[in-house]
Amino acid sequence: MNSKTVVETIAQRLKELRKLRGWSLDTTSKKTGVSKAMLGQIERGESSPTIGTLWKISSGLESSFSSFLSEEAEKGMPTVAFPEDPAMQIQTIFPYSSTTRIEVFEVTLFDDHEQQSSAHQLEVIEHVIVIEGSMELFFDGTWHALSAGERVRFYADQQHAYRALGSEVVFHNIISYPQAEVSTNQKTFV
Repeated sequence: MNSKTVVETIAQRLKELRKLRGWSLDTTSKKTGVSKAMLGQIERGESSPTIGTLWKISSGLESSFSSFLSEEAEKGMPTVAFPEDPAMQIQTIFPYSSTTRIEVFEVTLFDDHEQQSSAHQLEVIEHVIVIEGSMELFFDGTWHALSAGERVRFYADQQHAYRALGSEVVFHNIISYPQAEVSTNQKTFV
């Protein structure tokens, strides 16, 4: 997916989710922690968010991350390189499903890149499986070293980070969203 398509797809999805919820840019800013000006620029296709900013947006909108990466799941999932994060590529293996409440990504980090991630929604769990190379993963206040074939699971509702140890690391990231409570204020992931 080229950078123009990434920007357009994210812009369209942000507009759709905001309208679906009936939120103004101001309300969306308060819910996501992303400035109203930045949200407006993203919606108009004038700015491409970093991966970290997109996580804030998807978390605040109670939406899956993968819903911002492809116009239609049936079209296949291209590898996405974010213009603002050139040392990281993401390919959606399985987009979010309301039946399984998971989404699966293949993530590649290049050249000792460190990717910081803000806390996701409460009780979101990440499962990381290293496919090639070595990396460190920061959660629970500690860096954890992982090599090819190793795996770890952690609650992602905390600050966390991924760091390549060397020129390239490839890992699968399975993100599990919490079961929505049955109530009138039920959270709905889209």
